[in-house]
Amino acid sequence: MSDKPQDQLEEQQGPKKVSLADAIKQKLAQKKADQAAARANPKQAGNTNQSAKSQMTKKVNNQRRRTGGS
Repeated sequence: MSDKPQDQLEEQQGPKKVSLADAIKQKLAQKKADQAAARANPKQAGNTNQSAKSQMTKKVNNQRRRTGGS
């Protein structure tokens, strides 16, 4: 056997299986931490929440006119 601790041996064998509920909890905790950091330093957060395109720059869909639809 090797001299490495048990937890390092598990990491070498491959990724540890995580239940779906645990994965969702971890993802939610990460999201909350990111939001808290963005509130603390709004300038560092950048433009992560970009607004959608305005209606003025939206390309018009003229499919009905091209195809002769009613």
